[in-house]
Amino acid sequence: MRPEEHVGYTERLEAFAKEHRVRLEELLRAYGPGSRPAAHGRYALIGQPETLVILERMETHPFALRGRWEKEEEIVLLDDLEFAWGPRLRLSR
Repeated sequence: MRPEEHVGYTERLEAFAKEHRVRLEELLRAYGPGSRPAAHGRYALIGQPETLVILERMETHPFALRGRWEKEEEIVLLDDLEFAWGPRLRLSR
């Protein structure tokens, strides 16, 4: 996240969670802890607190998220989350 985006981010994140509440609940039910996909060791991010921020970034700044992610984290984690969330734009290869 760029420094200029920090101001008001809490409110934007709250609005994102409110707007996508049903979708977030479905994501947790289908892929979160205790689900069949999670039992196979996939979708490790789902159910983690930071997932809300990652999903918000995936929806609002997907290219920036992927570019930063590829430098620091295992890309399969983002690919799995992206698949489960089903964003409008697929960035994975």
